[in-house]
Amino acid sequence: MTETLALVSSRIDTYRQPVVYMHEDCHVCRSEGFAAQTRIRIDLKDRWIIATLNVVRRGAWLAVDQAALSVSAWAALGAEIGDEAAFSHPEPPASASMIRAKAYGERLDRAGFATIVRDTLDSRLSDLDLAAFVTACAGDRLNEAETVALTRAMKEAGQTLDWGQHTVLDKHCVGGLPGNRTTPIVVAIVAAAGHLIPKTSSRAITSPAGTADTMEVMAPVALDAAALRRVVEAEGGCLVWGGGLALSPADDHFIRVERPLDFDSTGQLVASVLSKKAAAGATHVLIDMPVGPTAKVRSAGAAEALGIRLSSVGKALGLNLALHISDGVAPVGRGMGPALEAHDVLAVLRRAPDAPGDLRARALDLAGHLLDLAPHAVAGRGRDRAQALLDSGAAEAKFMAICAAQGGFRKPGTAAQQIEIRAPHAGQLTAIDNRRIARIAKLAGAPRQKSAGVRLLVRIGDHMDKGQPLYELHAETPGELAYALAYAESQTGVLTLSEAVS
Repeated sequence: MTETLALVSSRIDTYRQPVVYMHEDCHVCRSEGFAAQTRIRIDLKDRWIIATLNVVRRGAWLAVDQAALSVSAWAALGAEIGDEAAFSHPEPPASASMIRAKAYGERLDRAGFATIVRDTLDSRLSDLDLAAFVTACAGDRLNEAETVALTRAMKEAGQTLDWGQHTVLDKHCVGGLPGNRTTPIVVAIVAAAGHLIPKTSSRAITSPAGTADTMEVMAPVALDAAALRRVVEAEGGCLVWGGGLALSPADDHFIRVERPLDFDSTGQLVASVLSKKAAAGATHVLIDMPVGPTAKVRSAGAAEALGIRLSSVGKALGLNLALHISDGVAPVGRGMGPALEAHDVLAVLRRAPDAPGDLRARALDLAGHLLDLAPHAVAGRGRDRAQALLDSGAAEAKFMAICAAQGGFRKPGTAAQQIEIRAPHAGQLTAIDNRRIARIAKLAGAPRQKSAGVRLLVRIGDHMDKGQPLYELHAETPGELAYALAYAESQTGVLTLSEAVS
């Protein structure tokens, strides 16, 4: 017999993980044998979900005849006050044996990955299951055939945008380089050139900010497919968060687990990027791969291997894909964190005298390369055209028009808490550790706190005196500032100074 309980909203945000809360004396828990962390099927009218149980102790806020749902569970069921739902044990997920097989080194086919993706979207898999899958695929544990199979499974699980016979341009950076926020500038230039570039972006996984995080401080990014289409039809381009569009929707579940694990998988990176590009309707895609000793891609050999995998999977999906190898030795621009990076983007678009020259140059290189990819383009002319569109103000105007179409432009804010980190001795700056400086920015609160992060005040090659400011910590609370400062002061090699000025 199926047991029922009255539903209440816990108002607890568990992000995408559905959670149900029950009292330890609840008759359903006792009759069904439910315990903490049990997976439970919840049926309400014509909808159902599978949620993880958290047990509430006696004397707490929940009655014995009630079940409280997390924000995501409440929304997924379409629950209303006064509803009663049925609770039961779900059938074991079909993909459990496949995840176990992958963990032991077996190869999965397209059907296997499709089953895992389907169970992920149905919330049949717990976070422990997803963590096991992500870990089993980490590093180079997915071969080319598996990567193609996973990419297709992820793409086919969601909707695909159709732009008819139009050429649709897109670009993506594999990441690992703090501050490399070229995308808003590239989109503005390419759209100003008259091309379609419906750019969907992710939030940060292991970095202080993703493109969606940075763009969100300037304009709304959580658009649905209909709103995205309206923006692109009006302006030729957009800059939106892909998580609200059901384009490769399983990827957001994988990213949610990857973020605290703080690692990337080559195969899953390729599947994540290209499933979304194909789902967004892209026809021509440029992949930027920064290469440096502390970037995500650390060597020319690693770049070549990743490039081969991207190219082969792109070809299998029918994409015209090109690679752009860039310098990944040091961060780009000055800011690391959503608002700080947004200030850099606006400075470049507005042709400000103090705009970061490296960010401007990279954006022009990428925009030029992307324009050269378009059918009937005159090879080698793209960069000159991109520079003309930026210098004339056409790119700035297009960016502001895109912001307006997405819901209105907002000026990026600044952090309430700031402190300078100074040079311990005189010398020349010879290296910056991308990973450590990014970690400092994250400890300061980025990207969760939009104005938090790091602002660089020096570049590699600069000479400086003892006590000269190297970078600023920005935080929204004193506690986060102190936390980031303590880490920064405990580290050696974040910025490397020679012992003497030549």
